[in-house]
Amino acid sequence: MPLESLTAHLDASPTAALPPVDTWNPPFCGDMALTIAADGRWWHEGSPIGRARLVRLLSHLLRREEDGDYYLVTPVEKLRIQVEDRPFLIADADCRDGVWTLTTNLGDSVTLGAQRHLVISHMPAGDPIPEVAIRFGLSARLNRNVYYRLIDIAEMHETFNGSELGIYSDGAWQPLGRLPEETP
Repeated sequence: MPLESLTAHLDASPTAALPPVDTWNPPFCGDMALTIAADGRWWHEGSPIGRARLVRLLSHLLRREEDGDYYLVTPVEKLRIQVEDRPFLIADADCRDGVWTLTTNLGDSVTLGAQRHLVISHMPAGDPIPEVAIRFGLSARLNRNVYYRLIDIAEMHETFNGSELGIYSDGAWQPLGRLPEETP
């Protein structure tokens, strides 16, 4: 299937609003040979998609459904794709006046606070790394450079689960990882 046919109706301008993929309910049309690798690269039929604009446009059509699968959705069709870990990576983090804003590898930005938190989850290899909800059931994993940068400024916090490292954003605790319990 040509990827361009999926994105033909989208506005490609940087200020364009996201299409309402969460309200579209097209019929399932099958699986598409598209994979989002754990390192954030998008592959179609075994070849990397080198056009950043096309990847960005496709990301606007992406949602995760209650069955846990990822779909590219238009008003008339729904295609299942494969995602190795999370569809996005947090590529940058910026703090202004005690509020952290995270930016994905595809240009989406979210602000951490009481309504949006970092959550510790396991990568496919088992490593616990934070992720954050982005939109439409999709989340972004902290990229290694951002994770280490935040760990470098993290503070210790005692929770009911034990000691955690993390940061505060807009007054809300954002966990980065748990410290291993000491053995006697």
